[in-house]
Amino acid sequence: MVTRILIADDHSVVRQGLRMFLALDPDLEVVAEATDGAEAVRLARELQPDVVLMDLLMPRVDGIAATQEIRRTLPDTEVLALTSVLEDASVVGAVRAGAIGYLLKNTEADELRRAIKAAAAGQVQLSPEAATRLMREVRSPESPEALTERETDVLRLLAEGKANKEIAQVLSIGEKTVKTHVSNILAKLGVQSRTQAALYAARIGMVTITQVSGGR
Repeated sequence: MVTRILIADDHSVVRQGLRMFLALDPDLEVVAEATDGAEAVRLARELQPDVVLMDLLMPRVDGIAATQEIRRTLPDTEVLALTSVLEDASVVGAVRAGAIGYLLKNTEADELRRAIKAAAAGQVQLSPEAATRLMREVRSPESPEALTERETDVLRLLAEGKANKEIAQVLSIGEKTVKTHVSNILAKLGVQSRTQAALYAARIGMVTITQVSGGR
C-alpha cells in the first residue's frame, strides 16, 4: 500500500531534496508541498494524506500550531516533525500538538523513509534523547477516564512501538478495531497522539522509556 505524504517546509531546497529521495521508494508518494503552516493545514484537509512531514519553524503559522490543527480535524493523518533543532520546547510543543514522532533534518534518507512508513502504520517514532526529554516535560492527564481491559492491552502494545497490524495480530482482532480502540484511548486520556499515550504508559510504569523509544 502506498503511503501518501504532504511535505511542509518553507525552504524550497529542502522540499525538492525530500521529494527527490522519497520518489526513489515506490511505496511512498508525495501528494503536495506546503510553504507554511497555514498552507499545510489547508492542503491536509483537502488531500487527507497519511503522513505530514512538518517543519516546525515556518512563517505565518508555525509547524506546532499547524500540527495541532491537523490532528484536531484529521485523526487519521499522522504528523512527523522534521526539524533542524533538538530543543526541549520544540520537542515538547510538537508532541503536545499531536506529532507521532520527532526527527532531525540530518536523519539518513533510509531512516526517514522507514520512519514515514512506521508513522503511517501507527508506530511511535521517538529518538531516545527526545523520549527522555518528553518524560520530564509532558505531564500525564489530570484524571483520565478508566480504560477497559482491551484498551489497556492496546495501549501497552502501542507504547512498545508496535504498529496497528502487529497489535491486531497479537490480540487476534481486526486492524479497524485496533484503530477504534486507539481513538477511544486518546479521547479517554485527553491527548492528541499515540506518542503522548505511549509516554503516559511509561509514566505510570506500564512500559519502560526504553521500550517507548524502541531501545535505540
